[in-house]
Amino acid sequence: MNALHQYLFDTYRAAQQGTPVPPAPGTHDVGVLRAVRDHRRFERVVAARPARGAVRAVLHRWLHPAR
Repeated sequence: MNALHQYLFDTYRAAQQGTPVPPAPGTHDVGVLRAVRDHRRFERVVAARPARGAVRAVLHRWLHPAR
C-alpha cells in the first residue's frame, strides 16, 4: 500500500465518522524542505562555518585540486 492508498482509506474513514479529512500526501513537503535547509544553515553558523556556499566550495575543491 502506498501513500495514496492510505490517504484514500483515511478519507473514507473520515467521511464515515464525520471527522476532518487528513491533508493530502505532499501538502507540506515544501515547508519541510525549507525547515531542513534553515536548520542546516543555523547549525553551520553555530559551528562558525559559512552558512552559504558549502556545495559550491566542495565542487570547486573536487574540480580544481591543489596544483
